Amino acid sequence: MEKTEVVSNGEGPIQEQQEPKLSPDDLSEMLAAGTKEIHEKAENTQFVKDFLRGRIRKELFKLGAVALYYTYKAMEEEIERNKDHPNFAPLYFPVELHRHEALARDLEYFYGPDWQNQISCSQATQRYVDRIHEVGQEDSVLLVAHAYTRYMGDLSGGQVLKKVAQRALKLPPTGEGLEFYQFDAIHSAKAFKQLYRSRMNELELDVETKQKLVAEAVKAFQFNMEVFEELEETGKTIEEDVLDAGMPVHGAIGGDISKCPYYAAKTVASGGTAYVCQLAMAVLRHPTGQVLFAAWVAALAGLVAWYLM
Repeated sequence: MEKTEVVSNGEGPIQEQQEPKLSPDDLSEMLAAGTKEIHEKAENTQFVKDFLRGRIRKELFKLGAVALYYTYKAMEEEIERNKDHPNFAPLYFPVELHRHEALARDLEYFYGPDWQNQISCSQATQRYVDRIHEVGQEDSVLLVAHAYTRYMGDLSGGQVLKKVAQRALKLPPTGEGLEFYQFDAIHSAKAFKQLYRSRMNELELDVETKQKLVAEAVKAFQFNMEVFEELEETGKTIEEDVLDAGMPVHGAIGGDISKCPYYAAKTVASGGTAYVCQLAMAVLRHPTGQVLFAAWVAALAGLVAWYLM
């Protein structure tokens, strides 16, 4: 007897076979094979590699969330428009999958109640958004490729990124700022992904349409890569976060003046040796602090060498 897992589509439990037999002509298999190369390229962009290594700064992470918000808002608008279309209706899972409201809460956490007036759609993201609206309104079957690319990725590698971001950015363990990655209505990501792929394979599509979907999925990955590259370039213009050094600004010290960097300088000047050690350790944990320390050591060594000549 084959094992089954129970998942929901918002209307009650659905049972699906855990390990269905797949054919190379199944849409899910064609998409996986056809996007393998571009998928690997996307994973090897500098932005993604830095992210996975925990080298992500809060300002850049926030801009990434902004890009995702505009992308998902566009995609979910078109999904709502096409929810009854026979080529998309079986993949309509708003309760389980839709992300733009979760992203709105993340942006409110990072930017405050006035977040909508503080964000704007970047050029690379706008190109992605325009394409999503184009296919949703002119060739809606291609919306399947965009939904597959985004949602299946969120349920797979997205969960890894959540843990990395939470640790690297020191975000609350209760999940604030990371609701995008939290799928409360999905109890088993593995079972849900299997259900979603089986629904795709049941769509009545000819080979030519399936090939068009593969080509569109490749485009979706390319749009994502363009956003990553844009974020990478933007990152070159953003200064290192003060918070990374363990020296919070006034708004984050909770009224404790002893945590203020300006107070630290005053303590050093008055001979607080214990605090000097703590400050030095905080600075050395920060990459910029490490570079400055190395430069200071080199300068000191040069001075000593000059003195001994």
